[in-house]
Amino acid sequence: MSQKLKIAGWISVGAIAGALTTVSLQTVARGSLAPLPLEELQQLAAVFSMVKTDYVEPVDEKKLITDAISGMVASLDPHSQYFDKKSFKEFREGTSGRFVGVGIEISQEDGLVKVVSPIEGSPAYRAGLKSGDLITKIDDTAVKGLSLSDAVKRRLGEPNTKVSLTIYRKDENRSFPVTITREEIKTMSVKGKMIEPGYGWIRLSQFQERTVDDFARKVQELYKSDPNMKGLVLDLRNDPGGLLDSAVAISAAFLPENVSVVSTNGQLPESKFTYKASPEFYQRRAGADPLRNLPSGLKSVPLIVLVNEGSASASEIVAGALQDHHRGVILGSQTFGKGSVQTVRPLGPDTGLKLTTARYYTPSGRSIQAKGIVPDVMVDETEDGNLFAALRTREADLDKHLNSGQGAEVKDAAREKAREDARKRAEEEAKKGPTDRKMPPEFGSDKDFQLVQALNQLKGRPVAVSKTQVVENKLEKKEN
Repeated sequence: MSQKLKIAGWISVGAIAGALTTVSLQTVARGSLAPLPLEELQQLAAVFSMVKTDYVEPVDEKKLITDAISGMVASLDPHSQYFDKKSFKEFREGTSGRFVGVGIEISQEDGLVKVVSPIEGSPAYRAGLKSGDLITKIDDTAVKGLSLSDAVKRRLGEPNTKVSLTIYRKDENRSFPVTITREEIKTMSVKGKMIEPGYGWIRLSQFQERTVDDFARKVQELYKSDPNMKGLVLDLRNDPGGLLDSAVAISAAFLPENVSVVSTNGQLPESKFTYKASPEFYQRRAGADPLRNLPSGLKSVPLIVLVNEGSASASEIVAGALQDHHRGVILGSQTFGKGSVQTVRPLGPDTGLKLTTARYYTPSGRSIQAKGIVPDVMVDETEDGNLFAALRTREADLDKHLNSGQGAEVKDAAREKAREDARKRAEEEAKKGPTDRKMPPEFGSDKDFQLVQALNQLKGRPVAVSKTQVVENKLEKKEN
């Protein structure tokens, strides 16, 4: 991989604000700084001095400066962030797949912390937390008004300590407390099984350091149990993203060697780069290619890729690469639309800056930012339709989101109508008893409607295509 790219920082394509991001552990080497606006900096110094001398009570100088930096960076877009000592440590732990906490991926909604998904097998998963739950209090502290990083700090802690969360569950219109014991979370990002003879299913829940090795082992297990694989489903639903090199590796597992997987483009020369399906672009350490022992049939086995509104960033890189190279059929719902690259630069031994430095593009040159991947076949999450999908937040819904860079966004009126219909359905469902409520089935189960349709697609049978889904945030064509 280009040495210029390596010294640029820690390359990051995390999913959503507060979720996992991509890192490549190098230090920053900056040759020069841009000219400083002296008049504005003098004004900033004057305000700092006034606050310090005139405020009603003494203030912490370090906190003032930290808050000023945090505010400046947060004003840019939803994914740029300043890391203090504690949050920097937590960030690095999160990308390794090992950390101490309750085990939830989160975002922010209306000033509250929203559960994107509980990590399978984690304390939060065992406690019954669900995607879409809103956390209104952490212990005795109201979440409203806290930054996402502050909420994360309060949620994490030492092993075997307890944290009390107050949960508001929209679809049941109720709030309830739950006490969870923190533990070291060792997230397993890959699972899979043979659905029936000849047809396999592999689910990636995140893109972490261990994902590629775990994926390779799972593929080998499936082919060992059934060497005559007729079709495979790669399930990326609700996968919020993670490590860029892991996404490149998973793409390379299915693609011809050395074809383009994803490219990036930004202001810095080192941000203009193309990643290809070759070991030099995804190997972290010197040594053998982690994909070296994959069955040769994986390059040609009929493939379906399942995606939905929760598939973001690294998931979209994989889906976009496979779609552009016509390697598989993308099936499900339009993805999240997080197509920006973050670089994490150390500011010292224990603080850092996560800054959006580029957009990323599929092999054909499509920007995914604020749009996402549109499936080849639109399929609802249940046979009754996409019950509440329209209520889910996507990149284009986030305040201050970066635009695609490929024309102005055009909001479709059908989006708001779909949201209103979903709100009404949610209100009706909330009135029913728990046993009568319609809920999306567990991924990989025999009631997983989208997985059933994926099998139908592989077998050449009719697929129940959505009659209601629309492509959101279409882009105006540039006029030449």
